[in-house]
Amino acid sequence: MKFFTTFGAYLLLLKGMLTKPENFKMYWKELMHQCVEIGIGSLPIVAIISLFMGAVSAAQTAYQLTNPLVSKSALAQVVRDTVILEFAPTLVCIVLAGVVGSKIAGELGNMRISEQIDALEIMGINTKSYLVMPKILAALITIPLLVVIAAVVGIWGGRIAAGMTGIISTDDYDKGLLENFIVFNVWFALAKAYTFAFIISSIPAFYGYNVKGGALEIGRASTTAVVTSCILILFADYALAAILL
Repeated sequence: MKFFTTFGAYLLLLKGMLTKPENFKMYWKELMHQCVEIGIGSLPIVAIISLFMGAVSAAQTAYQLTNPLVSKSALAQVVRDTVILEFAPTLVCIVLAGVVGSKIAGELGNMRISEQIDALEIMGINTKSYLVMPKILAALITIPLLVVIAAVVGIWGGRIAAGMTGIISTDDYDKGLLENFIVFNVWFALAKAYTFAFIISSIPAFYGYNVKGGALEIGRASTTAVVTSCILILFADYALAAILL
């Protein structure tokens, strides 16, 4: 019963935010602020993770491809497809669930217990639309872009690692990147990115918006939001792979 109650409250939150904005200029300003917070704020950690993710992928692939009959350029193909299909969308979004999700839950939770949300509602502002909608829209705009950046940096990190360690030459690596490339893999990765972006933004927003109690409950809500988001990301990852592949 608790699951259905929570799920119903989550759907009511999503329904409540789908209203016409009272002031488009105010909503636009909040949307741009959230884009900067979510997108620019997460860019350094995404770049660092992606760089080493590609480098490790190249090193481990080279360790396993010991058959002399396998072309050297196959390493680049494996790194490319692994980064695009799984590492960039899934691993990066799990990290963002901790970085972005805890921030959203903590911000809304603090506004709830300090009665800022109640004050906005007294002023006639739809807080679900003003506080939650810009965060979800900003995540849907910026997180897929971060996934694209992560894929590019990850492939580049594999190229650097392969060239510096002498696994294969950069020319062979570049040649392998162009071989047997499937464009659908990019669209599949973007489908995962948009799905994960919605989960990363809406789940923490729900837990933060409905916090009751004090500072201790904010921490619990943030933890619950991050754990729930990670579980749903992994579940959605499998579901999308089963449906689209």
